[in-house]
Amino acid sequence: MLGLMQDWPLLCHGIIDHAAIQHGNREVVTRSIEGPIHRTNYRDVRIRALKVAKRLDREGVKLGDRVATLAWNTWRHLETWYGITGIGAIYHTINPRLFPEQISYIANHAEDRLMFLDTTFVPLMEKLQDRLPTIQRYVILTDAAHMPQTTLRNAVAYEDWIAEVDSDFAWASFDENTACGMCYTSGTTGNPKGVVYSHRSNVLHSMMALMPDAFDLSVQDTIMPVVPFFHANGWTIAFSAPMAGCRLILPGMKLDGASIYELLEGERVTMTAAVPTIWLMLLNHMETNNLKLSTLRRVLIGGSACPRAMIEKFEKNYGVTVAHAWGMTEMNPIGSICAIKPDYDAKDVEKILDVKAKQGAAPFTVEMKIVDDADKALPWDGKKFGRLKVKGVAVAKAYFKGEGGEILDENGFFDTGDVATIDPFGNLQITDRSKDVIKSGGEWISSIDLENLAVGHPKVMEAAVIGIRHPKWDERPLLIVIPKKGESPTREEILGYMDGKIAKWWMPDDVVFVTEIPHTATGKILKTALRDQFKDYTLPTAVAAE
Repeated sequence: MLGLMQDWPLLCHGIIDHAAIQHGNREVVTRSIEGPIHRTNYRDVRIRALKVAKRLDREGVKLGDRVATLAWNTWRHLETWYGITGIGAIYHTINPRLFPEQISYIANHAEDRLMFLDTTFVPLMEKLQDRLPTIQRYVILTDAAHMPQTTLRNAVAYEDWIAEVDSDFAWASFDENTACGMCYTSGTTGNPKGVVYSHRSNVLHSMMALMPDAFDLSVQDTIMPVVPFFHANGWTIAFSAPMAGCRLILPGMKLDGASIYELLEGERVTMTAAVPTIWLMLLNHMETNNLKLSTLRRVLIGGSACPRAMIEKFEKNYGVTVAHAWGMTEMNPIGSICAIKPDYDAKDVEKILDVKAKQGAAPFTVEMKIVDDADKALPWDGKKFGRLKVKGVAVAKAYFKGEGGEILDENGFFDTGDVATIDPFGNLQITDRSKDVIKSGGEWISSIDLENLAVGHPKVMEAAVIGIRHPKWDERPLLIVIPKKGESPTREEILGYMDGKIAKWWMPDDVVFVTEIPHTATGKILKTALRDQFKDYTLPTAVAAE
């Protein structure tokens, strides 16, 4: 016997319809690529998204076709997402920070039919277009007045392109499991792989994200996603914000500390989200200029592990609650988020900060486990390290075109490639990527824990830890540090600060000071480049052991 409820498919264009009806006047504010602040609302975003859909239909874009976007967070980019998905096509967000060879690879692998791009990326695509035979037209996300001279194939200004049609158009109807979005993994090893999101996974993930112990969003909020739409599905904020009726602030291309602060204060933002490197710049700007935050109440930090010192600064110095999250492109992307459960003593501030340094518990719709090398489940005791596996309604079951082969185990779990512990309260703590964990004397050392501890030193801007070959211990940790501007910390200062806060045998064997640490296109520390850079480095303890 089946239930007698209506069959109402979970489709992404239903979100913008709801926002236009219930929250039509709520602002969508953008720092435009051209410079000025632009203001629109959900009602007009929907009208223009319908025009995008109608114009794509006229171009011959069909159900299942891929349409690329190479763009910052703006109202125009938002309109393209809803227009693309509204005809059953698939938005394919391309990360402009990838190497040109990777951009051409993924555009060809996805067989993109058309590309929307900001003016900042026109020179890049002019160099690549001869390698991209499937892209038939380039739509520049600007108006006629700012349209650059370009050799791009069939290039047209976005405003002129959608002006050719009206909004009298009906969204297409199809199954909720239909593909609607595509994002490729960062591909630090091997070629990037395509993750394909469905309408159903986007809608369910966005509903989960709105819960109080997740993003905690409501119609009362003003949210600014600093995380770009091209990072892991934009953390689905392009869907969850209009779903809740939040006022939406889009920062465009200016992501430095001063520009972010200006929008946070000027637009009275209550919630924001980005990777730790963004918040390092913001905190440094505020500390340098003795600034405060008047309306911000919550910041979501993910993409890589957030240092405890950063959480402490936000909460103690600025009165902003930190939600520390973990996820993957393959998970839509949220896999866990830290919320303090009643089991903890809320008055024990230091203990609460320790908990918040973890990545939190899995929300409803996500299951997780940690296993040993024999695939045996490990206890949730907060001590046992294991390979992290996940499953859920918004977790990938395969990569586009079958790349990578079978990616699920016999029980339907996806191996994340992360090494983690889970405590008795279900809180996840990522200790490393499996390929980055340091193996010393048969035991594991977490490079992430060491990095986060080092960043707590008042003279340290950023830190990275890699394993260096050792004749006795196999590997030992090397700490690589970028000092804060105007500071000159010593090796002894840094190690002295860390002493007593970790096990003796975890202590780095040496400290190296640098002016730059390489990052991936998604803002994570690029350990492969660091290992190559320091492949011939000899630890002082290695000399003594020989």
